[in-house]
Amino acid sequence: MAVNGTGPYDPQNVFARILRGELPCKKVYEDEYALAFHDIAPKAPIHVLVIPKGPFVSFADFSSNGTEAEITGFTRAVGKVARDLKLEAPGYRLLSNVGVEAGQEVPHFHVHLFGGKALGAMLPG
Repeated sequence: MAVNGTGPYDPQNVFARILRGELPCKKVYEDEYALAFHDIAPKAPIHVLVIPKGPFVSFADFSSNGTEAEITGFTRAVGKVARDLKLEAPGYRLLSNVGVEAGQEVPHFHVHLFGGKALGAMLPG
């Protein structure tokens, strides 16, 4: 079910629970700013989610309210995960859904990292 990307942060969302260790994940990378883990319903051979550790609902929230260190640390973590998964040479896609019309499902800012095959057009049709 899609969620609004502008509402208040819900500390009971699934990613907040993963960050607190209440739910498991198949971790790929973690540092003080970000956690990366495999998506439970992958849409490509490699489908990893990268989430900031702070309570941000969307990219707009993160870019407006994150500290310089959080924004820089998260951005570097996304790049490190792509490099560690050896996706740079063949190519990969980053995607962040924000709001109902984009299909955001979890009210915690996150980036999908897709790779491992030719991904085709950005949007159908």
